[in-house]
Amino acid sequence: MEPLLVFPNPAPPELAQTLDLSGWAWKAVGTEADVHDQEPEQGWGGAIVVADTDPSGAFAVCRALRKVEIPLEPLLLLISGSQLTELDHRNDLFDDFMLTPFHPREFEARLQHVFYKAGRVTRTEVVEYGPLKLNLETYQAMVDDKPLDLTYMEYELLKFLSSHPGKVFTRETLLSRVWGYDYYGGARTVDVHIRRLRSKLGEEHANLIQTVRSVGYSFGQSRWSG
Repeated sequence: MEPLLVFPNPAPPELAQTLDLSGWAWKAVGTEADVHDQEPEQGWGGAIVVADTDPSGAFAVCRALRKVEIPLEPLLLLISGSQLTELDHRNDLFDDFMLTPFHPREFEARLQHVFYKAGRVTRTEVVEYGPLKLNLETYQAMVDDKPLDLTYMEYELLKFLSSHPGKVFTRETLLSRVWGYDYYGGARTVDVHIRRLRSKLGEEHANLIQTVRSVGYSFGQSRWSG
């Protein structure tokens, strides 16, 4: 998918983090002129314009995105609550809006919604289970919308387990499926990584990974469980 245009540049940290964790390709612009000067060869995939700190610059960018032969859509506008009255007579400049500060899950849902309304289907490679989200394209993970600092193998193990909720795996199976058949480490390797994962998930979510006595480990509950 073509990158989303994001205003301003640099993008607000919470917005940049949310887009990255959700797997969106994006590029920040700082001025109205950048809309055309920095446009990718395939065009922009959509736009997210933050207007709470520089409303005049934000609406100038919106106008630039609309004043083309084929107006860019979808365009999601982010504003503060005090700016609601500024939307009068400007409905043609955006497709939807939401208030800042935003919750990452609400933002992601709203962004998906405007793409759906515009007749554009988006799908990022993401594994989700309750509070856990893993982006398979960017190798990022978060729980309760907070990033997890995982090593490569911790991520791979968590990805494998969360992709098979409710299924029990022996240590030997995990070694072969996650580390690979040519890995000669012992079962203790799995135990160490499980312990580290539980620690990083935090006390509240450590029980997502369950120990099945005398067998191995499982993650969450099966989708088929009642």
